[in-house]
Amino acid sequence: MSAPTKLLIFAGSTRQASFNRKLAQVTAQMARASGAEVTHIELNDFDIPMYNADLEAQGTPADVMKLKQLMFDHPAWIICSPEYNGSYTALLKNTIDWVSSPVKSDPAWQEGFKSFTGKVVGMLSASPGPMGGLRSQSHLAPLLLNAQCWVAPKAFALGRAGDAFDAEGTLVNPAHVKSVQAVIDQVLDASRRLND
Repeated sequence: MSAPTKLLIFAGSTRQASFNRKLAQVTAQMARASGAEVTHIELNDFDIPMYNADLEAQGTPADVMKLKQLMFDHPAWIICSPEYNGSYTALLKNTIDWVSSPVKSDPAWQEGFKSFTGKVVGMLSASPGPMGGLRSQSHLAPLLLNAQCWVAPKAFALGRAGDAFDAEGTLVNPAHVKSVQAVIDQVLDASRRLND
């Protein structure tokens, strides 16, 4: 029997009451129930400054190196991407910019896309609006493809997110649960097929 798929889940927001952080939490619980070995991280736990090549020349921050290794170690990811001004967040872009930047002083990390190449990535989003953050996904997908990721065709945008969770942070609509599960299933299946 093959080992459980290692799945990394995170949201592109640090806001305390973020719907996407709630969605990431629910997704992590569901993915564990589906047999995945889940690592659910909060980007707020990593001390990552705004990307600056001059700062990078002084040395890649330690938490960037931690995140590079963490992302490299997981063949499958699910990203819950908020929508700001019709696109993904500055936090998410900054994280990807840092993690994809080569570390010229370290032979193990001189390939910038090392942490990204071949990863199977599922996209989720949540928003108070009716479209559920769908436009953030339409911008995020080309960025991930450029970084050599495999983007899962199934995605889900949770609209009217203010009414979508109960007091415990659980999704209340069975149709929403089914849609999230479909993304989880496809990411895990594709990752197994690519990595077996």
